[in-house]
Amino acid sequence: MADDSTSAFQAGRTGLIVRIPEAEPSVRRWRERLDPSARAGVPAHVTVLFPFLDESRMDELVHCALADVLGSHRAFDLRFERCGQLPDVLYLVPEPDMPLRQLTAAIAGRWPEAPPYGGRFAEVVPHLTIAQSQEVTLLEEIEADLPHRLPFTSRVSSVELMVHDGTKWQERASFALGE
Repeated sequence: MADDSTSAFQAGRTGLIVRIPEAEPSVRRWRERLDPSARAGVPAHVTVLFPFLDESRMDELVHCALADVLGSHRAFDLRFERCGQLPDVLYLVPEPDMPLRQLTAAIAGRWPEAPPYGGRFAEVVPHLTIAQSQEVTLLEEIEADLPHRLPFTSRVSSVELMVHDGTKWQERASFALGE
């Protein structure tokens, strides 16, 4: 969920994620060492939208709108069976990724003032971060360790609102997807 700047961890920052608890046995030890968001309290996840609205804007109307937008999307399964790389990021590839892209587009469409990753990227690639900003040899070591831990499947039935309290990321709300 975090980017490469410390501003990602400012108090009042929010983000929307889907938890992937099935990933924890495969990636926890790497994430705890090599993913700043894990050390800041974010569980294994795929980001739906980060940053979202500042916590000061998170009122009942926003919560109701989130529930409406997210509730109009059906729950879905994701399969993780391979790694991918972005510059300085090793990640697990969620397949299919279209439901994640649709969630991101729906929320960004409803709140255009909160584009994914602040509008820094032309294309948002859904991913479950394992390690950030590490040496190539270490990324290769991690990638070699993962095949015997894959594949796994995860049911996505909700989106969680995470808020940074100045020290850690905390879950503040969960929004169910439709069945």
